[in-house]
Amino acid sequence: MDSSPRVPEARGRESAVGRRDEAQSASLRFGVLGPMRAWRGETQLATGSPQQRALLAALLLREGRTATAAELIDALWGEDPPSQALAAVRTYASRLRKVLGTEVLVSESGGYAVQGLAEGALDLAVAQDLATQAERAAATGDLVHARQALNTALALWEGEALAGVSGPYAETQRTRLEEWRLQLLEFRLDMDLEQGCHAEAVSELTALTAAHPLRERLRELLMLALYRSGRQAEALAVYADTRRMLYEELGVDPRPDLRELQQRILQADPGLAEPSAPAAEAAAVPVRPAQLPADVPDFTGRSAFVRELSELLESTSGTQGRVMAVSALAGIGGVGKTTLAVHVAHRTRAAFPDGQLYVDLQGSGARAADPETVLGSFLRALGTADSAIPDSLQERAALYRSILDGRRVLVLLDNAKDATQVRPLLPGTDGCAALVTSRARMVDLAGAHLVDLDVMSPDEALSLFARIVGEGRVAPEREAALDVVAACGFLPLAIRIAASRLAARRTWTVSVLAAKLADGRRRLDELQAGDLAVKATFELGYGALATSHARAFRLLGLADGPDISLAAAAAMLDLPAEDTEDLLEDLADTSLLESAAPGRYRFHDLTRLYARACAERDEQPPSARDAALSRLLDFYLATAAEVYAIERPGDRLVNDLGPTARPGLRFATESAALDWLYSEADCLLTCVQQAVGTDRIRPAVDLLWAAKDLSESGANSHQFERTARAICEAAGAAGDVRAEGRARTILADVLLDAGHIERAEEQARLAAVLVSLGQDATAVSWVANNRGLIRLRQGRHADAKAFFIQAIEGFRALGNRPFEAAVLGNLSQAHLGMDDIANAVEIAGRSLAAQAEFGRTVRLATSHYVVGIALTKAERYGEALEQFVEALSIFVDHRQRLWEGTTHFRIAETHLAAHRPAQAAQHAEQALALGCIGGDPMRGNVLTVLGKALSELGQVDRATACWRDALSLFEETGRAEADEVRALITPRLWTA
Repeated sequence: MDSSPRVPEARGRESAVGRRDEAQSASLRFGVLGPMRAWRGETQLATGSPQQRALLAALLLREGRTATAAELIDALWGEDPPSQALAAVRTYASRLRKVLGTEVLVSESGGYAVQGLAEGALDLAVAQDLATQAERAAATGDLVHARQALNTALALWEGEALAGVSGPYAETQRTRLEEWRLQLLEFRLDMDLEQGCHAEAVSELTALTAAHPLRERLRELLMLALYRSGRQAEALAVYADTRRMLYEELGVDPRPDLRELQQRILQADPGLAEPSAPAAEAAAVPVRPAQLPADVPDFTGRSAFVRELSELLESTSGTQGRVMAVSALAGIGGVGKTTLAVHVAHRTRAAFPDGQLYVDLQGSGARAADPETVLGSFLRALGTADSAIPDSLQERAALYRSILDGRRVLVLLDNAKDATQVRPLLPGTDGCAALVTSRARMVDLAGAHLVDLDVMSPDEALSLFARIVGEGRVAPEREAALDVVAACGFLPLAIRIAASRLAARRTWTVSVLAAKLADGRRRLDELQAGDLAVKATFELGYGALATSHARAFRLLGLADGPDISLAAAAAMLDLPAEDTEDLLEDLADTSLLESAAPGRYRFHDLTRLYARACAERDEQPPSARDAALSRLLDFYLATAAEVYAIERPGDRLVNDLGPTARPGLRFATESAALDWLYSEADCLLTCVQQAVGTDRIRPAVDLLWAAKDLSESGANSHQFERTARAICEAAGAAGDVRAEGRARTILADVLLDAGHIERAEEQARLAAVLVSLGQDATAVSWVANNRGLIRLRQGRHADAKAFFIQAIEGFRALGNRPFEAAVLGNLSQAHLGMDDIANAVEIAGRSLAAQAEFGRTVRLATSHYVVGIALTKAERYGEALEQFVEALSIFVDHRQRLWEGTTHFRIAETHLAAHRPAQAAQHAEQALALGCIGGDPMRGNVLTVLGKALSELGQVDRATACWRDALSLFEETGRAEADEVRALITPRLWTA
């Protein structure tokens, strides 16, 4: 039968039927990467008995080719078909034709075929297309799209391929498709490792090697992932386990690739990690005429920009001319705009044999060049006699364009003020092009290709520094040289000045220069050499600002954060958001400020130093500077309190925070509130640190209280701890009992989460005295809870119980029901420690019920987590896992990464207790990748459980490596668990 689409007739029943069949075939979809299924639109079709499904699968997998009756009989029954096999095949085909349509299942030459399906109708074909896309993307180095394509392909599998389909053909295809799936998975995991996702891959590879213990490629990938994650001993242990298993199961050695990888790991081969850099491009041949300034001999870096601009300029040669502006948000003075433009112009001179024109338009100075004067000099350079040069700007511009007509000339317009100055100077003919540099972004220059020029990368900066100073002086002091270029903010002008000063002083070392630049208050004064000075470059831009813009520039420079949001800037400037945005966008257009992202702004490091110097000189009285920082802290506190209230409804802690003079932001959703908190984390914590030594200690401490999620989630734990420690000392020095008590309560909380039990105990003890003296009821109860948790970690369960009861009574008296319920969960764990499992389960249940009243909060997740622990102890593993899964879901939604990891650890414990080691190992690996509440001691617990799971899976060497790592952590922290781990390792040492 002809399977090509039929041309419908003008009228008649047959035409209508044909159209209906074609429409039906177009809406058909089939799935073989899982149970054998068929759909028409969104409706699943009945595909009949297992043999009938086997027939359909055999036809689909032939991709439109005809299968003879004999082939189908062999596919369904193999060497032992029933006597009526042919009749059965015809019956199955007839039934399927009724379901699928006569245009889909066709009969040809005594056989059958499935034809006329729409593109993408078969999930296997979709997977094959995606795999092909992935291979092509990988071949071009586009690993991101390759991974996306492979993940999409792998997601099409819904369990075992051809599940529920009988017959030898289906069994063969099942094996083939499973092997292909594993190959795709290995391909994708290989790319995961190429993109640095080593820690994430370990968990998946651990599960896969448990499921496919003899698949050497997976073992090889696991070894590489472990090695790149810094777990060399485990990587080598995987090899030992593999070698032993292959010998015991198959009597063979590992394949050469695996043996070679082991040797490279033993030798710490650097080739296991980094790609090589691209080669430099050759320079162009110079031609006349040329007004270009000399190219700098030590031009360094900027390869991507050089390539982009060169290609654009060369592509315009002989075609429609283009204008390109090398200026951007990051185009501050000294960033190297002119140097880059001159270098590119020299590279592309061969594309413009009729000449290159150059002018400094002096746009950053007090008097910018007049376009009329510039055109006069250009016309003279192009051979026009003085007597032939017109007087007016319009006439000069017209003559200039006429002379350039038919010629190939490059025009370099350097240091332009704005688009108005540039427009009359642009060539208007084919074959010509212009390069424009400016501190202002030429968004209103029609047809311009805008390039944002940023500071150098650290490697580029170091290379430039070494080329000027000399590699011989820099190489022995590489770290000091990195300090120098970092102090220069990787700004090319600053690096050139610093390097020139060092090159001129043979008695100086690089360390001497680094020490001079380390003082931020003196740095700008140090960065001058001859007629070059960074400060002078900034002064040109600052001096041109209007009064309101200059004030905004000065005040915003006072904030220490890496950037600042529009809302925070508005609070700091005490202006409406709309007016603030206008000011900040204008500053960004002049390159004194950078627009880091929509609604966010930042200074270059040296520009910030200059802005602060201006503030100290021009912002009077000094109290105006303090008031701006107070408004910023006030804004952060008010908004963080709003986030805390959304995250923890019913918690009365926000009522105990100090008052704020202005309201913070309001959020429509919990997700938006968390987005704000985590995006502002660095700025918020820096604002707290900036309060040290001022009268802003109390609101700074309250801000830490309200932003405790930044520590508990693990997102900013180390910075949070440093900030809490600094504010503790500052509060103590100021003699503020209330502030110091709260600060030490926060610090104890942070140290407890990090697993530093002894230090947490010291801070909690001091905090208990201070909050009692300050009659700070909320802090008193919080400290009691912390001290209970410390006793719990120390195994002193009766003492822990007493502290928890004290905390519960305190929070109950304060009417803080969510916190009271949270401490109930902790009390449950104290009962578990005393083997009072029945009461522990009951108390944990009460905690869960109480938290459920306040919605799907973090504390509800913690209650689910506590119930799961109690049920695991009660050996009710299925119920425990349900609780952990619910807790995990909430922690993920609330971005509590450390709690996610801790919950994975508890799930691993439960699976191990239920004798499911493969699942236990997978969840333990996820816990290691995410991290856990409790720091190194908890990591030791995870490694112990992972080792036990691996041991049960027969991976003894890797298990021992895990236990050794755990033992090291326990010994470093003085934990009693070290004895248990030694007992696990010792028998295996004797065996070895």
